[in-house]
Amino acid sequence: MPLREVIKLPHPTLRRKAHKVDTFDRDLQKLVKDMIETMRDEPGVGLAAPQVNISQRLIVVEYPEDDSIEDAPTKVYVVANPEFSSMSDEKVMGVEGCLSVPNLFGDVERAQAVTVTGQNQQGKDITINASGWLARIFQHEVDHLNGVLFVDRAEKLYRPEELNEEVQPE
Repeated sequence: MPLREVIKLPHPTLRRKAHKVDTFDRDLQKLVKDMIETMRDEPGVGLAAPQVNISQRLIVVEYPEDDSIEDAPTKVYVVANPEFSSMSDEKVMGVEGCLSVPNLFGDVERAQAVTVTGQNQQGKDITINASGWLARIFQHEVDHLNGVLFVDRAEKLYRPEELNEEVQPE
């Protein structure tokens, strides 16, 4: 699969609301495969279609099924038209970075848990319950679909050299 270029700020596609996915055809399947390969190559834990200059409501996420176990197997989530059907009232602060905003990190408050609804890459309805870092990743990627970047939500921004060595950004 070919890798896609990850666009960077100030590219205008990053600031637009993406269009709904309504066709689950061969082209979409190719885009999903390309996005997964690109996400892994960068390397990242999530990627939204606008980050590869495709204005569609599509995200891919790869994260360990059990992040409490070292070297736990990862699971790939593909979600078209993701929405949050619920978000916890409990908020947590965490350090985020972004493939489209290189060399910058920020403290971002997010819901501790979310329920994501949407369609899989075949167009079938899915529901994902996520908490902790997985919930943070979903919120970060869905923000991309709405033209919002982590820098818009960050309480404080850092250059990599300013980060405490103990902090592990997503």
